Amino acid sequence: MIRALRSYWIPAACTVFVALNALLTIKDFPWLNLLPLALLAAWAVVAATDKVLLFIVFATPLSVNLEQLELGGIGIAVPTEPFMVVLTLLFLLKLALERGVVDQVVWRHPVTIAILAQVAWMAVCVVPSSMPLVSFKYLLARLWFLCTMYFMATRLFRDPRNMHRFFWCYLAGLAIVVGYTLVQHARYGFEEDPAHWVMSPFFKDHTSYGAIIAFFLPFTIAAISLPGYSRTRRGMAVFVLMLLAAGLLFSYTRAAWVGTVGALGIFLVMRFRIPAWAVGIFALVAGSIALANMDRITIAMGRNKSESNDDLAKHVSSISNIRSDASNLERINRWNSALRMFEERPVTGWGPGTYMFQYAPFQAARDRTIISTNFGLNGNSHSEYLGPLAEQGLPGMLLVLVVVGSISWTAVRLWSKLPDGTDRRLVGAAFLGLVTYIVHGVLNNYLDLDKASVPFWGFTAMIVVLDLKYRGVPAHRNRQVSSAISSK
Repeated sequence: MIRALRSYWIPAACTVFVALNALLTIKDFPWLNLLPLALLAAWAVVAATDKVLLFIVFATPLSVNLEQLELGGIGIAVPTEPFMVVLTLLFLLKLALERGVVDQVVWRHPVTIAILAQVAWMAVCVVPSSMPLVSFKYLLARLWFLCTMYFMATRLFRDPRNMHRFFWCYLAGLAIVVGYTLVQHARYGFEEDPAHWVMSPFFKDHTSYGAIIAFFLPFTIAAISLPGYSRTRRGMAVFVLMLLAAGLLFSYTRAAWVGTVGALGIFLVMRFRIPAWAVGIFALVAGSIALANMDRITIAMGRNKSESNDDLAKHVSSISNIRSDASNLERINRWNSALRMFEERPVTGWGPGTYMFQYAPFQAARDRTIISTNFGLNGNSHSEYLGPLAEQGLPGMLLVLVVVGSISWTAVRLWSKLPDGTDRRLVGAAFLGLVTYIVHGVLNNYLDLDKASVPFWGFTAMIVVLDLKYRGVPAHRNRQVSSAISSK
């Protein structure tokens, strides 16, 4: 009897599952159908972690937030974030039980130290938060983004091919979304109003959609002439570049356009090796001139009546309209609200992730716009810098700047000493992609979403891994080292 059961346990288990599932489906409970997928996912997480990470990267542009589907107000993106949660638990367990899960040199890297300091302060700010549960959930989300797309990614990128796979996996998913959006948008003649929602349900609005497209433009440009790429892959890069360019243009996302121009400016500085002191002096002189003429600039901006429009030229000129453009004026309202929140709680702020729930009383009557709400239900601070200032106090904003500064310093220093080749172009593509978002972050903030966090921390991990690869190698020897490694 026992031997017979051992021989037929698989068909017996399948029969029981089918019968039980049929019974539950009749009772309007179809969720047992997901059990085989859950078991397959659990096996993949343990047996093929690297492939699961790359699957997450591919699925990120295609993920859908359950909150948008009105499923009980659960603010989690599927299928990406459940996988990240499981991988994070596995990562933390291995970290507690094993040594060498993350290389010691990664822990000691300045970028890692800056990231850990930021997370530590975020954790401190959870305790006095005005909404501790909201802040704790926000902290957990940051942890699962970092554990998977930074710490686990540093192991993934030990194989240089995975850096390329990371870019192409995300681009594959993003190309599907951009193609879908352009087809949907074409039905409305590429007008400006539909551009706000035609990317739904994959992106909640056109601004996050445009920001992510801008993230990947530098790599698609670099991939067209990347050493080692076949003619087919380069042709694919040309196609994807044209697709992303069309997607960015018809996203009508002015902040993403500004971020792209900012990345172009940084590229020219890097390309022509303009020294940091010269850039500093230029910024100081330009800033001084701007401050001295602030009244004239404000008056000129106040005279600008161009508003968001189907006419792309007028849409661009509306960037500086602070007189009648509701989007620009509401952004100023959010910034001023953040500053007032900071004045009331300057050290630990109101708690991570709480801005959108707390800013309503801090809106001044003179700042309110036609799209303002009494209860503050329309989003966040529209700034990756002022948001932390309101939520985590002055140390929170300073730590954001430290993280950005350490990434930038590492990338520029590494890029300047590497010879022209695959690794140098990967560093440039990753850094310039980050620059598009760093500039965009002045006007919007999306690092609480998987769409932005996956490339942001993934690109950062690439820069750190490549920096460690060439650490201690003099600049004049980098050509030989790069050639020797690539030939293996």
